[in-house]
Amino acid sequence: MAAGKQQQQQQALALAGLRVIEFGGLAPGPFAGMVLADFGADVVRINRSDETSTYDVLARGKRSIQLNLKQPAGVDLVLRLLDKADVLIDPYRPGVLERLGLGPDVVLRRNPRLIYARLTGFGQTGPLASMAGHDINYIAITGVLSLLGRKDSAPQFPANIVGALALPSTASPKSDFAGGGMLCVVGILIALFERQKSGKGQVVDAAMVPIDHCSLTQFHGAQVDGATYLSSFIFRMRQKGMWNAPRGENLLDSGAPFYDVYETSDGKFMAVGALEPQFYAELIKGLGLDARKIPKQGDMSRWDELRRIFADTFKSKTRDEWTAVFMGKDACVTPVIDPDEAPLFDANRARSVMVLSADRAAEPDAKDDPLAFEPAAAPRLSRTPARPSRDGVALPEPRIGQHTTEVLAEAGLSEDEIKQALGAGIAGPALRRKAKSKAAAKL
Repeated sequence: MAAGKQQQQQQALALAGLRVIEFGGLAPGPFAGMVLADFGADVVRINRSDETSTYDVLARGKRSIQLNLKQPAGVDLVLRLLDKADVLIDPYRPGVLERLGLGPDVVLRRNPRLIYARLTGFGQTGPLASMAGHDINYIAITGVLSLLGRKDSAPQFPANIVGALALPSTASPKSDFAGGGMLCVVGILIALFERQKSGKGQVVDAAMVPIDHCSLTQFHGAQVDGATYLSSFIFRMRQKGMWNAPRGENLLDSGAPFYDVYETSDGKFMAVGALEPQFYAELIKGLGLDARKIPKQGDMSRWDELRRIFADTFKSKTRDEWTAVFMGKDACVTPVIDPDEAPLFDANRARSVMVLSADRAAEPDAKDDPLAFEPAAAPRLSRTPARPSRDGVALPEPRIGQHTTEVLAEAGLSEDEIKQALGAGIAGPALRRKAKSKAAAKL
C-alpha cells in the first residue's frame, strides 16, 4: 500500500503520524512494533538483504524494506531513515548496533527527538548482558519461577507470554511479550509523552530482567527487568506476610482448593477462582454441595480434603454441562477453552476478541475455521480504535522487501539513487556475488 493511501486510512487512528523503524527480530521486538502499528503508527521493518523468508508472525500492518547492513552505504541509508523517525526498536544484543555505527550516540546526535528502544534479555549492562537466554532463564533469576508450580513439584515455567526469549546469535535477544514487548511499548509511549515537554528523545532499556537510564532517552528493554516489575504484586504480598508458604501452598498458586483447575468427566477442565465469600457461596451452590457438611473455606488444615470433594464433584459432569451451570453466575467458574475453540467461543465472538487473518478473510468458510483467526488489538479505544478491532480483519503482513522503493523515496532518495542502491545490492534482495561486485564498482 502506498504511504499516502496508508496514511489516509490511518488518520483517525491514535498513533497516526508516528514513524517507527524496527530492526527485524523475533517475538518481543516485532510484538512491540505490531502494537504500535495496530494503533496507526507507520512501522517500517528493516529486513536483511539476504532474507527470503522470516519466522516473524507479528508483522501485520507494517512495511518492509531490505537493506545490506554489511555495507557502509546500507548503514547510511538506515541513518537517513532514522533522521525522520520518531522511534527505533532495537532487538539485538548489546553492542550490535554500536558496531554497525548505529548506536544511540550517533543516531541521537543526528535526531535528538528519537526514542531509541532497546529490547534485550538481561539488559544493556551488568555481568549477564552479553549472555544468551530464553524466557525460562529470565524469570528464573528474578525469583518468579521458584514461585510457580504445585506443592512438592519442580517449579513449572509458563509459556513465554510472561517471560522472554533470546537466541544466541548476534541477531536477536528476544524479550518475552509481557515483560519485554508490552513494557517496551509502555516505555516508548512514556518517552513520547515526555518528549512533548522537553523536545528531547531518549533511550528506553526494556530488559526482560533491570532498567538503565541514560541522559539520552534510550529505552534498553531487558526482559529480566520486565519480568521482575510484573511480579511486584507477589513481592509486595510476601513483604506483608501474605505469600510466604512454600510453592503451591499459597492462596493464588494452586494452594487453595477454591483457586484451581479441575478435570471434568470428559477429560476437559474447569477453572475455579472463587476467592471472595460471596463467590465461594455461589460455587458451593452450583456444585450442589451442602456448605454445612464440608470443610469451611478458611480452614487451611482441611484444604486437601476440600480439594478432593471438589475434584470428585467436577468429575460427575462434562465441561459443557458445568459451563451451563455456571455461565452468568457470580461463582468465578469458567471452562478451560482450547486454542482451537477460543475464536468460536460465544463470549469471545460477541466481543470480537479474535479477528480474521488478512490472508484468510476472503475465504467463504473462514468464519467457521478457528485457524483463520488471530487476536484483535487491545485495549479498545472509544474514538480511535485500533484498525483490527475496527474492521474485523487483521492488517496484512508485508512481503519481505515489499516497500523498499517507496520507503527510500520517502527518505529523500532520487529515482537514480534508488536504482543505484538496488543495483549494487545495498537495498532490496541480495544479488549474486559476481553481479553485485560489478554494480558496486560503479558507485
